[in-house]
Amino acid sequence: MIALLQRVREARVEVAGEVTGAIGPGLLMLVCAEPADDEAVAGRLVAKVLKLRVFADDAGKMNRSLVDVGGGLLVVSQFTLAADTSGGNRPSFTGAAPPTQGRALYEAVLRQARAQHALLAAGVFGADMQVHLVNDGPVTIPLRL
Repeated sequence: MIALLQRVREARVEVAGEVTGAIGPGLLMLVCAEPADDEAVAGRLVAKVLKLRVFADDAGKMNRSLVDVGGGLLVVSQFTLAADTSGGNRPSFTGAAPPTQGRALYEAVLRQARAQHALLAAGVFGADMQVHLVNDGPVTIPLRL
């Protein structure tokens, strides 16, 4: 799985003008499933994200996790993270899981995140979404499991 984490002061996602998920301070996680991924990979991704120390401690060092600070997690599916631009000017997305598998793995991420973290919000798989965020830092962390 591929994820792009952005530490945010706030973030929300809208579908057709309606907010489907919003958080205050926390992490926005854009996530893409790849064909070789399964629920175990989704579980490892969630565990990593929840424990990743990207929030400042009292000394100003990134030493606290999302769990430590009680922040929100906004999860948004984004197959374009698998873009391959090596063949020209039009990206190829063949590295992303097919839609049925991608949806199942996105839902697995949400299920596992909900079981471990109370402050969870989400986008809508496959929808045309508008994501609004205030990046904090800015801190942006790519992950690939």
